[in-house]
Amino acid sequence: MSKRILCVGAAVLDTIFRVRALPSGEGKILPYEMVQVAEGMASSAAYAIVRLGGSATLLGSVGDDDTGRRICDDLAQAGIDTSAMSVVAGAPSALSTILVDDRGDRLIVPFYDTRLHHTIPQISDEMIAGFDAVLVDVRWAKLAREVLRAARRAGIPAILDGDVAPSETLLSLAEIADHIIFSEPAARSLTEARAQADLVQELAERFPQAMVCVTFGPAGAFWMEGTQLHHQPALQVRAVDTLAAGDAFHGAYALAVAEGLGTADAVRLGSVTAALKCTVFGGRTGMPLRIEADKALQQLPSSSVLRP
Repeated sequence: MSKRILCVGAAVLDTIFRVRALPSGEGKILPYEMVQVAEGMASSAAYAIVRLGGSATLLGSVGDDDTGRRICDDLAQAGIDTSAMSVVAGAPSALSTILVDDRGDRLIVPFYDTRLHHTIPQISDEMIAGFDAVLVDVRWAKLAREVLRAARRAGIPAILDGDVAPSETLLSLAEIADHIIFSEPAARSLTEARAQADLVQELAERFPQAMVCVTFGPAGAFWMEGTQLHHQPALQVRAVDTLAAGDAFHGAYALAVAEGLGTADAVRLGSVTAALKCTVFGGRTGMPLRIEADKALQQLPSSSVLRP
């Protein structure tokens, strides 16, 4: 039986343009490739879970418009359970325009109407207990708090995708999660520590109830387990599109934890899933299959303990 993961947060219709270089000022830029796809942090993580052999349910919010219907249909066709999605009357669904250049770097212009997240659906302990893990992002903070608390009560992994958000939002969610995976920009917004190792150790001390990990892109991932600081080097690839790479890491990590793998193995699966995603243009559509990730694991350098 595949493990069931509840993913909570962003659901967006992205228009992704591939360009030679990101713009540096005013003018017109002509893309040479384009794709439209429903994604977002939680949505892309859910797709990574499905591609790796897990079962993902998405709890997000869309408007009662054509865009919202397209988002739900697109994600459902990708194998994600969208039956729990909220549909908000009178609110436009989230949209984003993204430029990706030939180095894989991106420029993102998202739009979220605040009405999408004014109210939250009722969350019961029984509902949450039916999953093997929960993964929440920072987009729908009120709902994320309720889901994290319910997961802690149910004794299942409560995982936070700690991406860029107002500091009060990040702090309020990090304090109730038992696994926190920060992006580098989000982590740096919470501490003045500059060195990677110092930054991770300081955040781990700040949130002692949780396993704290920070992803640094090509520099790999650092995490604290107990009193030990670990480093997992990244798989070296030629990056074509880094969009949704962090989401790939989070989805793979959540599935690995739900499968009972240890932290080091969960970080390793997250690392190769993120790296392989970067080799394909198209946001979440580049998520690898489990057989591809398992093959890449054989090429991934071993992790090391930096501070015992």
